[in-house]
Amino acid sequence: MSLFFVYAVTTTFTTQLFRTAFLGFTLVLTFLAYPAVRAHRPRIHWSDLVLVALSLGSVGYIFWDFEEFIYRAALPITPDLVFGALAILLVLEAVRRTTGWVMPVVIVAFLVYAYVGPWLPRPWTHQGYGLDRLVGHMYMTLEGIFGVPLDVAATFIILFTVYGAVLEYSQAGKFFVDFSLAATGGRPTGAGRTVTLASFLLGGPSGSGVATTVTLGSVAYPTLARAGYSREAAGGLLSAGGIGAIISPPVLGAAAFLIAEFLRISYLEVLAMATLPTVLYYWSVLLMVEFDAKRFGARRVEVEGMPGVWALARRYWYHFTSLVAIIVLMLWGFSAFMAVFWSILIAGGVSYLRPETALTPRRLVRTLEAGSLGVLSVASTCAGAGIIVGVVTLTGLGLKFSTIILALAGGTLLPTLVLTAIALWVIGLAVPVTATYIIAAVITAPAMTKLGVPEYAAHMFIFYYSVLSEVSPPTALSPFAAAAITGGNPWKTTMMAWKYTLPAFLVPFMFTLHPAGVGLLLKGPWLGIVWTTVTAMVGLVGLAAGLSGWLLRRTSWVEQASLVVAGLALVYPSVGGDLVGFGLLALAVLLQVLRREKAVAL
Repeated sequence: MSLFFVYAVTTTFTTQLFRTAFLGFTLVLTFLAYPAVRAHRPRIHWSDLVLVALSLGSVGYIFWDFEEFIYRAALPITPDLVFGALAILLVLEAVRRTTGWVMPVVIVAFLVYAYVGPWLPRPWTHQGYGLDRLVGHMYMTLEGIFGVPLDVAATFIILFTVYGAVLEYSQAGKFFVDFSLAATGGRPTGAGRTVTLASFLLGGPSGSGVATTVTLGSVAYPTLARAGYSREAAGGLLSAGGIGAIISPPVLGAAAFLIAEFLRISYLEVLAMATLPTVLYYWSVLLMVEFDAKRFGARRVEVEGMPGVWALARRYWYHFTSLVAIIVLMLWGFSAFMAVFWSILIAGGVSYLRPETALTPRRLVRTLEAGSLGVLSVASTCAGAGIIVGVVTLTGLGLKFSTIILALAGGTLLPTLVLTAIALWVIGLAVPVTATYIIAAVITAPAMTKLGVPEYAAHMFIFYYSVLSEVSPPTALSPFAAAAITGGNPWKTTMMAWKYTLPAFLVPFMFTLHPAGVGLLLKGPWLGIVWTTVTAMVGLVGLAAGLSGWLLRRTSWVEQASLVVAGLALVYPSVGGDLVGFGLLALAVLLQVLRREKAVAL
């Protein structure tokens, strides 16, 4: 796959042929790397080779007669139908192998919906589409399998999986954890702070929530255990920090590139819009860590032989280039694609400044292998999601679904946002973040924009909740991965992750409920941006203190209620709400001080 990327950079392809070639590589490598059943691992079964041959046939057919092929989408001939149906089945099998059964079932449900439209009740009814129209739309145009999601996987996502692998094998991840521990240690809350800071430093350049959780957990869990965190609390904190990688510049998750494509804006603009929500996310996690650690009495952890923060920075300073390289190159004038390409070369080049981090030939091979295998599950998901998007555009399902949401919400904004968040939560239980965003972008975004929410804010709302679905009960990938490391109960770990991230669930409402809230997306006058950000940060203090039951000391129920209401009032960007919020927050602090003085006097 990495060799395909190098070839694609130096060769001229038409869009459809480029995406077709990428799908071919994806299918072949998926059937070779992911066995049909676990019992076949790690050997290749004969059935895998059959699927590889069929994949080459379905992709090769497009190349064989491409000039005629692209003009037959409306009237496909029999071979088109055969190879097209075969390609759809192969994509379904690739998705099943990489993500499980749920996503293929969802795709099949959408295909069935496209076929049975005439027999459905209103408002779901449509004219219905037979095999010829479905295959023509999904296989022979750029609206189905070869749509925008696959294009993003073939251009950006593969780059960032390779970039993440370069950082992993050049030991940038270990450096970020060591640096965070050296910078934040020395206090009882130091272990929790270390995980929060390290997850940001490691997750920002990697863009992978699960990878960040696993990498961080293997190094930081012993420290959390010595500090007094239970297995579930440690796993919840690790997954809460790790999942922030998907919303953190400079990389974000794969869905961020889809935002740029759907809105037809530059990736740099998406990075700008994600900056303050990322700050608020980690700020809320850090606050929950601080208050929770004080509530259960976390212990100070000393690490023997750990170099000081300045010693680490002097020795491995070059790893910090991964935090700024992409942004600096894009500001210099490079496209997002080329900025990431050169960032990979920079990260690989600076690794040779010290022998222990150098990408030696053996490490380089393992890096390219990890980068290639890392893209397979996302690429398969994007191909499958393309089928869903194709059905939505073909049947007009997006407008129908938006009409239903608006009807249930009574045409008002807050219920519409709540219903959208619930829909994203339900979708996120079944499919990965990228697919969740793609599905929701075409079926729920129109409902928000009809009520006056700016299109960019609607897509950021969807993106944010698609990411948060990764830590939402009852099933969540990152907490389950963290539980496997800590040995904790997966369900309890998920609930702890949900607790640590709960204040962050309000952030998307901040920039959609009120026009002034778009200041959190760096839109509007600077004075408004600063004021909205400050009040949001203070509001999250109130929410975190109220939810954890600790501010200056353990809270009473009156103080806890005041803090929660104050937090909700402050995160709503209005002058009246801000005044109420500051007043209630001051009341809670005053009550805490008076109780402490009374306790001292006694």
